[in-house]
Amino acid sequence: MKKKLMAMLLSMTLLGALGGCGVTTAPNTDSNSGTASSSSGGSTDGKTIGILMPTKSSERWINDGNDMVSKLKELGYNTDLQYAEDVIETQVSQAENLITKGVDCLVIANIDGESLTDVCQKAKDSNIPVIAYDRLIKNTENVDYYISFDNTLVGVQIGEYIEKTLDLKNASGKSYNIELFAGSPDDNNAHMLYDGAMSVLQQYIDKGSLKVVSGQTDFDTVCTLRWDGALAQSRMENILTANYSNGEKVDAVFSSFDGLSRGIVEALRSVGYGSADLPWPVITGQDAETASVKSIIAGEQTQTIFKDTRELAAQAVKTVDAVLKGQEVEVNDTKTYNNGVKVVPSYLCTPISVDINNYKEVLVDSGYIKEQDLK
Repeated sequence: MKKKLMAMLLSMTLLGALGGCGVTTAPNTDSNSGTASSSSGGSTDGKTIGILMPTKSSERWINDGNDMVSKLKELGYNTDLQYAEDVIETQVSQAENLITKGVDCLVIANIDGESLTDVCQKAKDSNIPVIAYDRLIKNTENVDYYISFDNTLVGVQIGEYIEKTLDLKNASGKSYNIELFAGSPDDNNAHMLYDGAMSVLQQYIDKGSLKVVSGQTDFDTVCTLRWDGALAQSRMENILTANYSNGEKVDAVFSSFDGLSRGIVEALRSVGYGSADLPWPVITGQDAETASVKSIIAGEQTQTIFKDTRELAAQAVKTVDAVLKGQEVEVNDTKTYNNGVKVVPSYLCTPISVDINNYKEVLVDSGYIKEQDLK
């Protein structure tokens, strides 16, 4: 198992490095492109990359930012990394200031995908390319590339994990209680992830194998603004009070982010879950944050999705470098990510589902998390 899994991880890394199965696009060279040098061997001397991350409250964004800075510096670029602590106005101001300073490229993991139209126009007017990082920038033609994970697949993997763990294919008359927690409504990824999960789970809800006791199933009801774990905890507490005080038990919680999952765990713990009488339900997650991996080891959270941010950061750096040197840019999706104005050429990395059975091989042996940090 270990050899097979490590071989798969190695092959994914080599695939990203060699670009064998991706397609390439030539960078635009007209006034709308925002690309810089047309020389394939262009120098990085003096070029500065502005990197805007949403918040330091999530471990993964810290890792993303640090990885990009390190890799860009290895190539000779200067960097300006900033965090907005999930305040939209702060991120907009940061972007405008970087444009005024004359950075050579912007890499943006947005807080609100619809808040950057004017910023992207200003970047275009200054011939500064914009790369959307992990979160799609909406409603503008002035975003050049999108680097992310296959977010629909993330949802499918979570849905399939619930399906397999509860053995829903063989439920035959059994019914399991489930509650649903999606991500932020202003994040395109949250919608795609939820749609992916429901493409697996909806059939079981329709035939009664899964019962959403709260009745809350539409995205606008189950979404969680800013992926806020405290909001998820509060909502779970309300669901438990209103719907599970009569002896009903929660069998599964679809959670789309580890931060939400930990809030959900605390809400469940407060009413006695984690005991012999009330064992933990299946609780999913996303991002393989260290705190949630520890929760999985402790038998609380059940599963998470590993999105190797090292791979994502490396691909973003390759994209920046190619754009600024006028080289062809590697993409592997030119159909899926319509931002409302254009289909943004994208490179999608592959997520991996992780639970108690494979966390060591996937996360520790690959060097993503140190074993001592899980103790």
